[in-house]
Order: sequence, then structure tokens, then C-alpha cells
Amino acid sequence: MKQRSSLWQAAGFALTTLGGTLLHFLYDWTGGSILTAPFSGVNESTWEHMKLLYSPLFLFALVQRLFFRDQKNYWCVKLVQILIGLILIPVLFYTYNGALGESSDRINIAIFYICAAVIFLFEWWAFRRDYLACSRPLSALAAICLIGFLFVVFTIKTPQLPLFQDPLTGGYGIPDR
Repeated sequence: MKQRSSLWQAAGFALTTLGGTLLHFLYDWTGGSILTAPFSGVNESTWEHMKLLYSPLFLFALVQRLFFRDQKNYWCVKLVQILIGLILIPVLFYTYNGALGESSDRINIAIFYICAAVIFLFEWWAFRRDYLACSRPLSALAAICLIGFLFVVFTIKTPQLPLFQDPLTGGYGIPDR
């Protein structure tokens, strides 16, 4: 599987970035359907952009696992991969916003693609090197699912913190329609 691993990372990058891009617009395309809110972007907050990376990445991980059954560290690598992406998005966003004093759609889009590239490069490296001894793969999977659960909960009952605030409207969570 190590020989074909780089093809999986390329496919994962492509599907995650395409999926995240489509999910950015899905909530609006469906007229604000509550069914799409847990996994698509409902506003322009940093939190919602983190969800755009998580949702397609998680679905891809479930499919990829069917082909990576022999990879003992699979779920631990996936957990670290997800955490890297979810940490990088706000770090890069708030760093460049602090340095420039303003937000640019082009840079925001680039951050999403850069984060996706970094996490799939990490995955390629981790699988090639057999990085991360994974003594509790089910715990890693449970942590990944907990992250997904938090995206759902915090979309519906949004904390009043800057990470969750839509910079365009000043609102939090699902906008009033």
C-alpha cells in the first residue's frame, strides 16, 4: 500500500478541497436547510471554515479506511491530520489578519488549500514512515467523531466567542432567515 499511498493523498486533497468548496455554498444553495447546516458553512466565521475542512476529510477517511486495513496506525494518523488542519486554519487566518489588519477572500481561500495540502503531506509522510504507534485506534476514531459532534452542537448552539463570530454580520451560528 505504501507505493500507492501518494495517489491516495492526491485524491484526498482533491476531494477535500472540492468538497469543502462546495460545502461553503451548500447551505445557501438549499435555502438555509437545517439538514445541511451541521456539515456545511452557515456563515463566514473561522469555525465554519474549519468545518469545511473537517466534513469532506472525515468522509474521505471512512472510504480510505476500506483500502488501508493493514495500516495499524490509520486512525491515529487521521486524528493528528485533522487536528493539524483544524489548528492551522485559525492560526494562519488570525496571524495574517493581525499582520495586515484586514481580511482578503483570496488569502482566505489560499489558507484553506494550503491547510489541505499540509495535512495530506503529513498523511503521506506518516504512512510512509509508519509514524505514530497507535495502541488505541478506537480511541482515536472516537476523538474524530467527537470533533464532528462538536461541529454539529456548536453550529446549533454557538458559543459567543470570536472564533464563532461571522465577521460580515457580527452574528453567531445559523443566521436568522
